[in-house]
Amino acid sequence: MARQSGPLKYKGTLGDIRHFKIKGLQGHFAGLVGGPTGEQVKTAPEFERTRENMNEFGGCAAAGKSIRVGLAQLMKQMSDPQLTGRLTAIMKKINLEDLTEARGYRAILISTQRQYLTGLNFDKNISLDSVFYAPYTLTNTPARDSATLTVPAFNPLNYVNAPAGATHFRLISAISVVSDFEYNDTSGIYEPIDPSLNELSDVAYSGYIDLSTPVALPTTITSTLPGSPVMTADVSVLNCIGIEFYQQVGTNYYLFNSGNALKVQDIF
Repeated sequence: MARQSGPLKYKGTLGDIRHFKIKGLQGHFAGLVGGPTGEQVKTAPEFERTRENMNEFGGCAAAGKSIRVGLAQLMKQMSDPQLTGRLTAIMKKINLEDLTEARGYRAILISTQRQYLTGLNFDKNISLDSVFYAPYTLTNTPARDSATLTVPAFNPLNYVNAPAGATHFRLISAISVVSDFEYNDTSGIYEPIDPSLNELSDVAYSGYIDLSTPVALPTTITSTLPGSPVMTADVSVLNCIGIEFYQQVGTNYYLFNSGNALKVQDIF
C-alpha cells in the first residue's frame, strides 16, 4: 500500500490504482485494483476458508458493537478512532477459544474469557492509570445489577493528571451488559444469546470536583441497571471507571474533548 505525499488529493479509481482514506490515519493511500469477484468469494470452493473467516468476523464485529452501544453516551469523548477495530480483534481472540463449534460458526463466549476485555482503555492513547492515581475500591451486588466505586479522601493535586486549562473533573462508574454471541442457523448471522439483557447499562457520575481543593470526604458513585433485571450465565457485566475534565466559566462547566479516560476495570 502506497501513501500519497504530493499535493493532488482525490478518492476513487484511476486506471488500475484506487485512492482512499483510512479512518484515524493522516494522508491519502493508494493500492492496485484487483482480487476475486464477490460471486467467487461467496461460492467458489477455494474461498471456503475466506467465507468461514468472514462469517466469524461479522459475529465479532457485532459483539464489539454491543459494548460500544451499551456505553454510547461516553464513546464520543472517551474513545479513539480505532476502538471499533480493537474491540473486534479482542472478540476474535475470544471466538478462537471456542473448541466445540465448527470453524466459521464458533461462538463468542465472553462469559468464559473475560480476561481479554479486563483492563481495556477505550482510548489507546490515554490510560486511566496515567491520569487518575488515587486509591479506590469497586464492589458489586450478588445480583450483578449494581456496582459501587468508592474513592477515599484525596488531594487532586497529587492524584490527578489534568490537561491544561481544566478546573474541575468528574469521576464515572459505569456498568454495561454484554451477552455471549452464537451463530443462528435460521437468520444466518451471529446473535446475542440473551438479547433482552444485551446492552443494558447505567452511567453514574460524581459531582464536579475542584482540581485545586482537597476532597475531604470519600466519594461514592453507584451505577444500577434499570428494571432490576435477572442476570444469566450467558452475560457479563462490564464495570468501567473513568474521569472527565471540565473548565468552569461562571456557573457553567464545559467538557473537554480530550484528556478524558475510561477503562474496563472489572467484569462480573
